[in-house]
Amino acid sequence: MGKRDWGVEDPQETYWFNTRTGEVEDGPQSLSVDRLGPFSTREEAARANEIVAERARKWAEEDADEG
Repeated sequence: MGKRDWGVEDPQETYWFNTRTGEVEDGPQSLSVDRLGPFSTREEAARANEIVAERARKWAEEDADEG
């Protein structure tokens, strides 16, 4: 999946959340295994864990509705 699939036009203008350090990165700086993203804003990247949890909860609810 490419950055355009995530709705990011310029891959240099993205923010990532480093799960190892807990810091927001301007552009992809660390190993992919240590980061979540891309995010369009620094604020979204800072909320990465919340966003991932919200999406997981939504997907679980959708799966439960289908089953």
